[in-house]
Amino acid sequence: MDTGGNSLASGPDGVKRKVCYFYDPEVGNYYYGQGHPMKPHRIRMTHALLAHYGLLQHMQVLKPFPARDRDLCRFHADDYVSFLRSITPETQQDQIRQLKRFNVGEDCPVFDGLYSFCQTYAGGSVGGSVKLNHGLCDIAINWAGGLHHAKKCEASGFCYVNDIVLAILELLKQHERVLYVDIDIHHGDGVEEAFYATDRVMTVSFHKFGDYFPGTGHIQDIGYGSGKYYSLNVPLDDGIDDESYHLLFKPIMGKVMEIFKPGAVVLQCGADSLSGDRLGCFNLSIKGHAECVKFMRSFNVPLLLLGGGGYTIRNVARCWCYETGVALGIEVEDKMPEHEYYEYFGPDYTLHVAPSNMENKNSRQMLEVIRNDLLQNLSKLQHAPSVPFQERPPDTETPEVDEDQEDEDKRWDADSDMDVDDDRKPIPSRVKREAVESDAKDKDGVKGVMERGKGFEVGMEESGSTTKVSGVNSVGMEEAGVKMEEEGTTNKSGGDQVFPKT
Repeated sequence: MDTGGNSLASGPDGVKRKVCYFYDPEVGNYYYGQGHPMKPHRIRMTHALLAHYGLLQHMQVLKPFPARDRDLCRFHADDYVSFLRSITPETQQDQIRQLKRFNVGEDCPVFDGLYSFCQTYAGGSVGGSVKLNHGLCDIAINWAGGLHHAKKCEASGFCYVNDIVLAILELLKQHERVLYVDIDIHHGDGVEEAFYATDRVMTVSFHKFGDYFPGTGHIQDIGYGSGKYYSLNVPLDDGIDDESYHLLFKPIMGKVMEIFKPGAVVLQCGADSLSGDRLGCFNLSIKGHAECVKFMRSFNVPLLLLGGGGYTIRNVARCWCYETGVALGIEVEDKMPEHEYYEYFGPDYTLHVAPSNMENKNSRQMLEVIRNDLLQNLSKLQHAPSVPFQERPPDTETPEVDEDQEDEDKRWDADSDMDVDDDRKPIPSRVKREAVESDAKDKDGVKGVMERGKGFEVGMEESGSTTKVSGVNSVGMEEAGVKMEEEGTTNKSGGDQVFPKT
């Protein structure tokens, strides 16, 4: 097992990295419904920019293998996964009780192809972890992933399946310690909760706190049991700009990397923290947002980049295109090439947009207090934790389609042995183009401060040929919420949801 923290063979920060990029051409067809702010079409817009900027030729482009039921059930409850697989817009009126039980219907609507959508975005994140585990790339990217609010037994905040938790579980097969960093404007509650009681995963979330969805992420939420001090929450106020953000991000993340020494890093790059987001209230520029990617890249640790929130979709595409360039070590020019979605980016047709002149409610004094409190918590971690030697669980099977081979182009990994999955069935296109977006602000509001979950212990116990997880169970479930057993075992849940509704 990798002990973590070693530099990659790719060398210093200035050296280009080997990058795997996961993209399914069908992902932009999924449609949450009229007026819903979450638009998977933004992933297709991002891909178009990458193609026309010439960035795809510098990466291995892979179509993700869809996650199977048993892959999703490594974290999610069987009955919840079965519900997601079976529910359709036509049958939902017959399952009102189940819709309420699993929190599906309003923020998380039922739409055509819902389960295929979940399989696709989760498959890309898990596939990225597999590539990193095998040393086949330095950085893996899945802009369709990063849906950080989903819980073991319920949907939340536009998220149905928590691909991040699944990806981290895959990384834990190879690495003793995994770091999760979240720069979405919303607190990464689903990921924090899943690993709240383990010292093998550290979660760090930078988010708006106070009268804002999901209501969790207080600075005093620091972890539980053996996971105490392994959850870091950085609560921020409206209008934070690049300079203020990095007064916190760089010293905190520098200290985390020094003390925790992760073997791999997962960075959720939610773009709703950008200035001008339809639901957000921060004031970051695209370069300021991407500086987080550049900083985490500089540590030369295997890195998984994921998407997340982002509701002014022209700016989401701008941001993730630029951050793909950062991952590759390529500076992308500001003047945008003409492409099929060019009209979205008028009147300037540039990659970067200036932040607004909104008030920054984060005073220097407040930022220093937050920074000092978090650095003090980190100082209580004397050394990186270790785990006993154990049998390594098998890799998740991910026979991705190599888009490079399909296009017969020569790439750095043109001899990839990934198999083609010929059984995929496309869904009909349901995208409605929106040249001009509404300025409607966040309608989420506060849905109640959710009861603090104790998370789950991820220490593994060897038992014959099966690697089991011993768990802290905060809601009386029969098994821990995070499982690392070999394929073939089943997941039984004795509870309806992770949190009671408030």
